[in-house]
Amino acid sequence: MMRVTFLGATGTVTGSKYLVEIGAQRVLLDCGLFQGYKQLRLRNWERLPIDPAGLDGVILTHAHIDHSGYLPLLVRNGFKGRVYCTPGTQDLCGILLPDSGFLQEQDAAFANRHRTSKHHPALPLYTQEDARVALKHLSPIDYGIEHGFGDFSITFRNAGHILGAASVMIRHGGMSLLFSGDVGRPADPVTLAPEPIGEADHIVVESTYGDRIHDPRDPAEVLADIVNRTAGRGGTLVIPAFAVGRAQMLLYYLARLKAARHIPDLPVYLDSPMAIEASEMLYRHRGEHRLSDADCRALAEVARETPSVAESKAIDANPVPKIVVSASGMATGGRVLHHLRVFASDRRNTILFAGFQAGGTRGAAMIAGAESVKIFGEYVPVRAEVANLDMLSAHADAGELLDWLATCSGTPRSVYVTHGEPAAADALR
Repeated sequence: MMRVTFLGATGTVTGSKYLVEIGAQRVLLDCGLFQGYKQLRLRNWERLPIDPAGLDGVILTHAHIDHSGYLPLLVRNGFKGRVYCTPGTQDLCGILLPDSGFLQEQDAAFANRHRTSKHHPALPLYTQEDARVALKHLSPIDYGIEHGFGDFSITFRNAGHILGAASVMIRHGGMSLLFSGDVGRPADPVTLAPEPIGEADHIVVESTYGDRIHDPRDPAEVLADIVNRTAGRGGTLVIPAFAVGRAQMLLYYLARLKAARHIPDLPVYLDSPMAIEASEMLYRHRGEHRLSDADCRALAEVARETPSVAESKAIDANPVPKIVVSASGMATGGRVLHHLRVFASDRRNTILFAGFQAGGTRGAAMIAGAESVKIFGEYVPVRAEVANLDMLSAHADAGELLDWLATCSGTPRSVYVTHGEPAAADALR
């Protein structure tokens, strides 16, 4: 018998954690941080309703922080087992988790300098060192390999979405349970299409876009129009982009548009050390995406990489019109905040988001028309044009999710809808 307890990603798209109990064994499927609204973020500080030391293992669907970012805390609080994931997820966690620890330390240091926390001293949720310790627990398993885990087995299947992303099939005693993870898009230009479900008795499916159909327009055409419009005003285009997946897709489109001379030859900056590393991983995992070697080279060469803080600051001091691709994708932290503080107040400029913006984030506020946003304790007026390339989302929309569910070879006994805002989850239901 299998028992599943939903510990996160219920009524929200963040904090994915599912406790799976099979006989005497207990494993955690995903181990993510809550993001967005303050009341959600505060849940990261609460004691888990399970004892980390009592877990037999953790299974990760992919490396995004809302699925993996709690892992350093889990290990620090007593988890001793192995964390199973694909090789791509292991590589990306090696970038994402230490960066998350770094941001936690930065936030605590800022709060202490400016006395913005009721806690004295303010402490980070976890540190870079906590993240590095957690990484030692990761054990990679290739796609399609059925791995025995005591009384049950797990198999990773390519879910598209980002490099290394997987759906997880759990089998026990003739019963099968499939966790979708985050389902990618069938025609994504970078990632492969999600693998079919096949047989599954029970399915847990995400619903990020469960109430929406993605804009059918060609993203290259929309992006070209925005670049040309901004350049015509003599402005700078700032693109907050998820460092893993979205940044690489944007560079892919910018390289194509420049090569075809559909946009002016503006300087492009990739201002995210994490995105720079993630782009390099495309070469190491050549068989797990659609890009050719030539595509990977063009993607790498279209932008000037700015790994150092000094190079990042120089971008803001340069008045020349340009394109800046920088993390994070929902403007919740990272270098992009410095660029927003400089460029958001000028009407010549454009702030272009590239996908889903969770409630409570700066990205969601700006897309909704906020006249100002709080950055580093001060309110910055938003006079720049604000747009969203939501058709670039790495998540399947409602129709694509239903098409993927239809690849189940029979009728499942149950389907659980999770990882969505309430309206989206209910619409998909």
